[in-house]
Amino acid sequence: MKNTKLLLFMFAVLVFLILIGSLLGAFIRLANELRYSLEYFLPYWLVNPILLIFTGIIIYLFIQVAWPWWKNYYKNKTKISSNNKEAIKRPRNKQQAAKQSLESIDRLIDRIQNQVSSKALREQRERVEKELTRGDLIVAIFGTGSSGKTSLIRAMLNEIVGVVGSPMGSTTTSKTYRLRLKGLNRGLQLIDTPGILEAGEEGFLREKEARLEASRSDLIIVVVDSDLRSSEMHVIKSLAKLGKRIFLVLNKCDLRGEAEEQRLLELLKMHSKGLIDSEDVISSSAAPQSIPKPGSKPFQPKPEIEMLLRRLAKVLHHDGEELLADNILLQCRNLGDQGRELLNRQRKKEAQGCIDRYSWISSGVVAVTPLPGIDLVGTAAVNAQMVMEIARIYGVQLTKSRAQELAVSVGRTLAGLGIVKGGVSVISTALNLNLPTLLAGKALQSVAAAWLTRIAGASFITYFQRDQDWGDGGIQEVVQLHYDLNRRESILRKFIETALLRVVDPLQRNQKRQLPPRSRPQEEGEA
Repeated sequence: MKNTKLLLFMFAVLVFLILIGSLLGAFIRLANELRYSLEYFLPYWLVNPILLIFTGIIIYLFIQVAWPWWKNYYKNKTKISSNNKEAIKRPRNKQQAAKQSLESIDRLIDRIQNQVSSKALREQRERVEKELTRGDLIVAIFGTGSSGKTSLIRAMLNEIVGVVGSPMGSTTTSKTYRLRLKGLNRGLQLIDTPGILEAGEEGFLREKEARLEASRSDLIIVVVDSDLRSSEMHVIKSLAKLGKRIFLVLNKCDLRGEAEEQRLLELLKMHSKGLIDSEDVISSSAAPQSIPKPGSKPFQPKPEIEMLLRRLAKVLHHDGEELLADNILLQCRNLGDQGRELLNRQRKKEAQGCIDRYSWISSGVVAVTPLPGIDLVGTAAVNAQMVMEIARIYGVQLTKSRAQELAVSVGRTLAGLGIVKGGVSVISTALNLNLPTLLAGKALQSVAAAWLTRIAGASFITYFQRDQDWGDGGIQEVVQLHYDLNRRESILRKFIETALLRVVDPLQRNQKRQLPPRSRPQEEGEA
């Protein structure tokens, strides 16, 4: 097999050399024929220059026309090939899309330096991966305390579960039960969540747990026993924004007449319009009140949940797989958002350290250069280098020329908005130096340069956080925002305290070292 490949390769090389030789021979023959033809009617001393000019024209046309055409053709061919590869990589279904999302989360986790955060994120990632292979659909039973959530689950399971008929707050932790519905290939996991909108810190924690379980479920059944209150409406809106399918169940219908039941159902449909399908607003009686019978045991009516079970089975039969896939993609997206937020915080912290370093470098440049023009050139070069480092932190490949353009643009914006003059005034007021005039001026310029570099650096962070976009307000709005932020009293005071230690004190010590020693009176016996 290897020998066959080698022979084919050698044959291809031989054919290529023969082709090149044939083309070269044809060109030489054409040149000779042209030369002989020209010698019939031109002096011999003009033939060679004309041939040389003709050859130069051919080479020029090749460079100006043929080569660009070939480059453009090759570029388009490469682009089509890359588009085909993207099409191949494009997920065929939501399960494959979820797997690709998990792979991108793995790459994201590898870039997070904080070990605790990356470990927590990886644990959540593994939990979401398990969701891809689970067999059951998850249905969260959600609602206020004592609205009848546990009674509804008991009626659906046709067995006693949980604590029923107890005061508000009886379900303190989430509990899971399994149910099979006829016609469904998958089983159901019914999650009895703690009640929401309860008072106190414990009530807040229970509601937080209930919302978390609801956000992880494939479908949510919200149980109410009256019209929606504003707080319940707020919760339903927040769940609907997650893209969850929601059933709204009006429970305890045995306690009201048929007319009142219909009136409440219409109100619920009206108030939940646009959030919940009207067919998913259903009445039920999970635990009907017993009817006394004189001389015998009270009559216990059966639960009325047939409408809910039929609607649930229909929706899960048609859309169950879609709901499951949507839920997993949502969890992947939330996980990705958490990872990007951690990475952005890490990048911002690293970029702020970079800005702090270059701020004092700018200050040092201004302190050692005697001419204002050189000060501007020096700080511009420092800012350009700072831009390149911040870009590297945010994973952006930036050329030196582009970094210089950005540095100059921000510098011009600082000057155009009057921030350079305003910054010097702000720093002068904050410093309130009692130093010799020359030293005070040098200290003021140095500290102002550091402060302006901080504003420029913060603006660059915003630029890279927005994927190299200044936003709708442009560069002026971003620079003005960070100027206003750095003028705040607490931020400015902290900066000035550092500036006194890093800039003013060293300048004072340096000035003292440069003073000549005092002359002392000559003592007796000294020459």
